[in-house]
Amino acid sequence: MSDIENALREITRGAEEIIPLDELKKKLESGKQLVIKLGMDPTAPDIHLGHTVILNKLRTFQKLGHKIVLIIGDFTAAIGDPSGKNATRPELPRERILENAKTYAEQAFKILDKDLTEIRYNSEWCEKLGAAGTIKLAAKLTVARMLERDDFSKRFAAKQPISIHEFLYPLFQGYDSVAIKADVELGGTDQKFNLLMGRELQKDAGMEPQCVLMMPLLVGLDGVVKMSKSKHNYIGVTEAPKEMFGKIMSISDDLMWSYYDLLSFKTVDEIKAIKDDCLNNGKNPRDAKIELGREIVARYHGEEAANEAVEGFKSQFAKGALPEDIQEVTVNSQTIPNLLKDAGLCESTSEAMRMLKQNAVKCEGKVITDKNAPVEKGTAIWQVGKRRFAKVTVE
Repeated sequence: MSDIENALREITRGAEEIIPLDELKKKLESGKQLVIKLGMDPTAPDIHLGHTVILNKLRTFQKLGHKIVLIIGDFTAAIGDPSGKNATRPELPRERILENAKTYAEQAFKILDKDLTEIRYNSEWCEKLGAAGTIKLAAKLTVARMLERDDFSKRFAAKQPISIHEFLYPLFQGYDSVAIKADVELGGTDQKFNLLMGRELQKDAGMEPQCVLMMPLLVGLDGVVKMSKSKHNYIGVTEAPKEMFGKIMSISDDLMWSYYDLLSFKTVDEIKAIKDDCLNNGKNPRDAKIELGREIVARYHGEEAANEAVEGFKSQFAKGALPEDIQEVTVNSQTIPNLLKDAGLCESTSEAMRMLKQNAVKCEGKVITDKNAPVEKGTAIWQVGKRRFAKVTVE
């Protein structure tokens, strides 16, 4: 297998769609260092493993010798990406955007080589457009074309408001590709319209159009919907090592292989060998999951923390022991859902009630399902799911 074929194999691994694949192959065969673009709107300070799927693919390009350009959307974040939204997003203050951008970059460099990554802010060229330049840019797209976007068409059909400035977002994102002369742009499948806009604007500017590589959206811990903080099914890259490892161990065996493809730095052949051992040679999938968990925790917290997380997991769950660092809290709650929320075992009373229905709440080892059960004063060990424990004193 040639070097180009090997490179293409790693690049296409896990990708949902590449537009167009033959052009990407030609760009790789040219032998030149390609400019690989990722636009990031820092609308929140922290990222989870779902966000890192694309960062991992950038790392693949980086290892192949190509130039990575992270574009911080300090200009576009003020507009708000309408992709997948059913309402106009609120405008973020610039100070918050820049603060979030700093945190984003710090977390991204746990995956990317900082010295080989260029960071640009799109206010650098978008602000220079001014009113005349923005009008000229807006003239390149019709309203009918914009309404081909699924999210816009649904809002329009439902008579939900669409602000004019939202139409500008994909144009500015596409203009970023013109400004840095991108050869390839990466994004999630929900970004397809925006990513293709870069190709159109580059063609209009007489440039060779970029290729587009879209990665699937990582499914969350529930195995049903994409990883999201609002769905409480995420693994944050800044979470404590033991919590991160425990969450990885909680995913289903089937979902594990998707996590291997999208999150692991092991080669295609290495992952194939692990999967073959599990399916045909009697290897316990739990051991494969431990390997994955150790790798991911080590990436964000170091080898020592990863080893401690593994040993802590084996001790806690294989031997039935309680965690050594169990938190102690005092509450004055009148109901069990409030107790679980106040003790930090659930993020909300609605989550608490959902966990009660799922038989996922224990008090002193006894399963609790009745949300209206009396709350007794005193101290007891409460557990939610497999990983959350607290020694709770009710006053």
